[in-house]
Amino acid sequence: MVSGYELKTILVSAAVIIEGGKVLLTQREEGDSHGLFWEFPGGKIEDGEDPRRALQRELREELGIEVKVEKIWDVVFHVYPEYPVLLLFYLCRIEKGVPKPIGCRALRWVDGRELPEIPLLPADVPLIEGLKEKLDAP
Repeated sequence: MVSGYELKTILVSAAVIIEGGKVLLTQREEGDSHGLFWEFPGGKIEDGEDPRRALQRELREELGIEVKVEKIWDVVFHVYPEYPVLLLFYLCRIEKGVPKPIGCRALRWVDGRELPEIPLLPADVPLIEGLKEKLDAP
C-alpha cells in the first residue's frame, strides 16, 4: 500500500531470444515511461490472458515476428516508484519473420560483452549475469 491506496501488480511476459550468440533487446520510445531504456521485448498480460499467448501477441504487434515460446527462463518481481511489476521471462525462438522496430524506437542484437553496458530497465537487470554466461559459452 502506497499513500493510502493499493497498487495493482502489473503482469508482464518478456522474451529472451538468442541467435548467433546474441540476445534481442528493444528500446522504448522517448515519450514512454522509462523512455529510451532498453528491455527484453514483450508486454503486459491482459486480464485472463495466457502469458505465453500474450507474449506471442506482443511480439507480433511490436516486432512483426511469430515465435515459439519454449520454456520459462526467469521470474522477476520489481517495485518501480509508480507500480510493482511481475515479469515472466520466456526463452523464445523466432519461427517466422525478421524483427522490425514497429512498436518500439529501435532494436539490436547484443552479445555478452555488451550486455552489462546497455541501459536496461531496472526490472530486467537481474537477467544480465545468467545471460552473459550463456552468451559467452562456446
